[in-house]
Amino acid sequence: MKIHFSTLLLLFVMMSISQTSCSKNKTNMKLNKLTPQEAAVIINKGTEYPNTGEYVSTKDSGAYVCRQCDAPLYHSADKFDSHCGWPSFDDEIKGAVKRIPDADGMRTEIVCANCGGHLGHVFMGEGYTEKNIRHCVNSISMKFIPSNSIKMEKAYFASGCFWGTEYHFMKKAGVTATTVGYMGGYTDGPTYKEVCSGTTGHIETTEVVFDPSKVSFEDLVKLYYETHDFEQVGGQGPDIGQQYQSVVFYVTNEQKLIVEKYMNILQEKGYKPATLLKPAPEFWAAEDYHQEYYDKKNGNPYCHVYRKLF
Repeated sequence: MKIHFSTLLLLFVMMSISQTSCSKNKTNMKLNKLTPQEAAVIINKGTEYPNTGEYVSTKDSGAYVCRQCDAPLYHSADKFDSHCGWPSFDDEIKGAVKRIPDADGMRTEIVCANCGGHLGHVFMGEGYTEKNIRHCVNSISMKFIPSNSIKMEKAYFASGCFWGTEYHFMKKAGVTATTVGYMGGYTDGPTYKEVCSGTTGHIETTEVVFDPSKVSFEDLVKLYYETHDFEQVGGQGPDIGQQYQSVVFYVTNEQKLIVEKYMNILQEKGYKPATLLKPAPEFWAAEDYHQEYYDKKNGNPYCHVYRKLF
């Protein structure tokens, strides 16, 4: 799903880690200290009294994040008034909310996919909005961040099959969104089939939106080089073709200088980086079934294996 940067300015703040990484990293996760009232809901799965929560009637533009871990959960554009007494949303930020069977055996509980904190319940088929879904969330489980305080940056990395590239970046603390797509070609709006034909000149690329107060572009470059074979020319592993080249599309000259810095460091270590460095052209989001592919399939990349280099 293509997510426009203007929308992301309303959606994302602080840190975001994917649902898959939660189970692996939760024990090392930095969590905010909760008051007894907050813990009663977030940890012990309690419920606020209706029409008492701070955000029941909030209509300001911004993002709602988890009170326990600061992971983005919902954006204000998806909030609506259901007159139920609790904040209601008909969509969540992609990958932010996990659904599990409620202990009552009837309802579906929703929790933060990052830290597991209790949010509330989700209901289907009520007809409140066109999406026909209602996330009924306790205000105390969330914090509201006004849109004018959210400042994100973008980076574009290509390192072979974009499934594997995205897999690692979407789990990086401080990365708020990832989208796989195509860059650097000769045609507008290319399809996966067209790119794979090798006739459009596009390269499989991952767009990374990140919070520079939480993770630096330099840290992202390190992760980039630590998760693919940057010495391979014209492909990545068994994926051969120009669409699988190692490329960084830089947004600013500062990004370019940082990539050059790390290419020099790798050369000093005895490596021969084959990464191409190009100014960022227009990014075309890939088809929906490509987005967060390995998480959807509960799999792992076959040609993007992490190895520490720095």
